[in-house]
Amino acid sequence: MKLILAITLLVLLSACAGTRGGERFSTPMAAGYAMPEPQQCVPFARKESGFEIYGDAHTWWDKAPPEYGKGIQPKRGAVLVLASTSKMPHGHLAVVKRIIDDRQIDVAHSNWGSNRATRSIIYTAHRVEDVSRANDWSSVRFWNKEANTFGFPYAVRGFLYK
Repeated sequence: MKLILAITLLVLLSACAGTRGGERFSTPMAAGYAMPEPQQCVPFARKESGFEIYGDAHTWWDKAPPEYGKGIQPKRGAVLVLASTSKMPHGHLAVVKRIIDDRQIDVAHSNWGSNRATRSIIYTAHRVEDVSRANDWSSVRFWNKEANTFGFPYAVRGFLYK
């Protein structure tokens, strides 16, 4: 009886562990894990950064209270706010995890990609490069791990700081 109870407990614990995330990957340009379903970027960024802002991602820039700073340079812990576009009407948020150099950073974020499988990835470190002519982080590209190159440029509103 104890053996059956122990086996049942192990099965239940392994099922709980499986709901946290699936396949993990780690490369110099992108690291993370797959989830069964896409996780929206706003609650992910709120939890990861501790910022208490609500609403669509692109609205965070205008909704940020005065005690949150705004700027154009990445800083560890800052929230990168992408503008709303026709391809991305709600905008996007990512949290700066590491500064690589003056043109590259690593961010953590979710719900990024071109299909359900890629949008179901939680990135714990995802390379982003500044492609703006003025080196002001007004335009960035994210590493595309499937294509093994940087992707399409996206307009940036800026960075929010605590």
